[in-house]
Amino acid sequence: MGRPVKSSKLVGTGYHTGTKHASALSGKIAVTAYRPYGGSKVDSVVSYIVSQRSSTKFKIHLEDSTESVYQLKAVAPGSLSATNSSSLGEFCVQVILNDSTVAYVEKFYNRTIHYVTAASATGTATYTLGAEGTDETQAGSGAASIDVR
Repeated sequence: MGRPVKSSKLVGTGYHTGTKHASALSGKIAVTAYRPYGGSKVDSVVSYIVSQRSSTKFKIHLEDSTESVYQLKAVAPGSLSATNSSSLGEFCVQVILNDSTVAYVEKFYNRTIHYVTAASATGTATYTLGAEGTDETQAGSGAASIDVR
């Protein structure tokens, strides 16, 4: 697995509005959508990453206030699979690159992420946790913003 992501890197300083849980959810990496194994896709407004279990497996907080281990996939929400070889549910995390391109996280590291865009372009970027719009001031390419809850 390599070195795990520091737990402090899984928590940001942003503030998510639009839900009754806004104050309790501030600062966690937002889960864009998830699909339980054998279930249907859930477009999430309150789900977030709790902790890392392996390089692609994370414990996430779900819509129904339970927590479960899911596998990170670098795909759009509609492409999450209901079945896979790991018998785990799947989830995705959307990232906005500094040129406003939408991408999905393939792997988290302490300061960077590997991502895949809708056009199947891959890359590495340093990331910040916060609302969209905070990354435009970062100079050069290779910067990204991940929403928080």
